[in-house]
Amino acid sequence: MTARIAPPLPRPNDVAVFEHLESEVRLYCRKFPVVFNRARGAELYAEDGRMFLDFFCGAGSLNYGHNHPHIKRRIAAYLEADGLMHGLDMHTAAKRAFLSQFSEVVLAPGGLDYKIQFTGPTGTDAVEAALKLARKATGRSGVVSFTGAYHGMSRGSLAVTGGRRARAAGGVRSADVTFVPYEDGPFGPFDSIGYLERLIADTSAGMDVPAAVIVEPVQMEGGVYPASQEWLRGLRELTSRHGILLICDEIQVGCGRTGTFFCFEQAGIQPDIVTVSKSISGYGLPLSLTLFRRDLDVWAPGEHTGTFRGNQLAFVAASAALDVWQRSDFRTGLAVAARALTRFGENLVTREPAVRVRGRGMALGIDLGAAGGAERAGLLQKQCFDAGLIVELSGRSDEVVKVLPPLTIDPARLQRGLEILGNALATAR
Repeated sequence: MTARIAPPLPRPNDVAVFEHLESEVRLYCRKFPVVFNRARGAELYAEDGRMFLDFFCGAGSLNYGHNHPHIKRRIAAYLEADGLMHGLDMHTAAKRAFLSQFSEVVLAPGGLDYKIQFTGPTGTDAVEAALKLARKATGRSGVVSFTGAYHGMSRGSLAVTGGRRARAAGGVRSADVTFVPYEDGPFGPFDSIGYLERLIADTSAGMDVPAAVIVEPVQMEGGVYPASQEWLRGLRELTSRHGILLICDEIQVGCGRTGTFFCFEQAGIQPDIVTVSKSISGYGLPLSLTLFRRDLDVWAPGEHTGTFRGNQLAFVAASAALDVWQRSDFRTGLAVAARALTRFGENLVTREPAVRVRGRGMALGIDLGAAGGAERAGLLQKQCFDAGLIVELSGRSDEVVKVLPPLTIDPARLQRGLEILGNALATAR
């Protein structure tokens, strides 16, 4: 019998198997062409030993950084104890612990009396459930969304997403969706509240009173456009007056990214429905929630299901992440880092007035639309990567550099990343 010869081990950063087997749909690996194999905190490491500061954080899924030690210990202990891994929507100890802590740490302090639905592994599942519930609860089918919006890639979520390219890929038509300009955007400010008021009041406007309005308190993929507190309060008042449900999509800006656990808290409003995912597990594990007023819980048992809506390991991680959220040193560090990020943005504008900067908390958008556009933004992203920093792009044409450091980042690493970013902006021409 001929001895079987083992295939040679792949060389560091060998991507041949990905090129051969993985779909052309892959995106981020084209922008960051290395093979990553480990990470800790704000640092990502490639197989060849290079270290990168991560100011992308899994598109907002890693607010607590990579492999946070407290969360990792809780996960490891649960695995060591043969904790249940899959539970559908059965009662489990891990889910009970998370629900109790989420209520105590997040809902009760904010005066939020929400029911919680576990919808499936990712954010678009939460949006699908929110839209379906809004239509069922009101008996109406229409939904209002905003230009620049991004709510997910499944069919219902795509219908309320603004990008033509994304909707076209899914073959989605927005027959039941009315798009209204966001409060601000590439074409300037717009009185969207007044416009909505007119559409609703005019019986010949071609739009029936909708079931819901869905909004991101900060449009991240649209180009990092924060809604003002006054605008959000006006939207809440309008929807309440007309019996329209207000859905706040907190999937990317929630879990502390803007400084408060939910961004809408800063406006002093209470949405009817809230979608949560990404960093809720605190560890990059799939977990997705839809929160809603108790009187909106009109589901029949089993009417909306999902095989992986009971991710037990994510419940354990999410409970541990809420431990971190309560720590005074975490809150202090978050506030200090947010101020440093704000100062950095202000200094950029002083140095180059054509650059526009927007953001809130630990989210910063550097808009190069009037300062070199998408071509410069792409060059800046590449130069940052070559210098050891990972940042993502957003906006209509990828003209906005989106900066999302971990909320737990220490001042030295934050400063180092911002230096790389500032140098790239100075040289990317």
